Amino acid sequence: MGRKQNQSPEREASVLLAEFLQVAITSIIFLKQIYPTGAFERRRYMNLVVHRARHPQLHRYIHESLDAMVSYFEKGLIESVAVMFFDNRKIPIEKFVFKINVNRVQGEMMEEDAHLESSMRSFLIKLSQSEPLLKGSAQDLRWEITAYFCSLPSDNKDRWIPTHTIQWQQPPLITPIKSMNTEPLSVQLYLEHPSLLEPV
Repeated sequence: MGRKQNQSPEREASVLLAEFLQVAITSIIFLKQIYPTGAFERRRYMNLVVHRARHPQLHRYIHESLDAMVSYFEKGLIESVAVMFFDNRKIPIEKFVFKINVNRVQGEMMEEDAHLESSMRSFLIKLSQSEPLLKGSAQDLRWEITAYFCSLPSDNKDRWIPTHTIQWQQPPLITPIKSMNTEPLSVQLYLEHPSLLEPV
């Protein structure tokens, strides 16, 4: 996790966040058992065995979705990233929401790489142990990665498209999974699912 030359601390933190979210989102998709296990391969990330999408289209979708968010993370425009699972009617079944914040770093002051790496590793371990929350279901699920912006970005407007997934009418039930608060990254992961009062 060494610093890249000519890269601001905010840029470095944003690239690291996108890389971390790629691993976390791939873990969620793997644990939901939407795809056969052969669509994934085991890799190491921060001295931890994780799953990586082997199928080119799946890998490209996850990678390119998060890579496109890096400059918006850096500018503080994205408040959360969600992995939304929905049925064939485009009604959400559940959402795994990563509430994120890339803190402004003063000059070259950044928390020790070892502490940040340890926090990220702990987060990924907890995610893999949250298997009961992540277990696949018998339903024919579809999914998408969705970014929630604080304000709409002015550049590349044609690059971003609104989701066509139907939104819940009642406030969702929330189950916290894990949080991490280090310099320069803060990440909170929680699961949203529809309220019992939600019309079917």
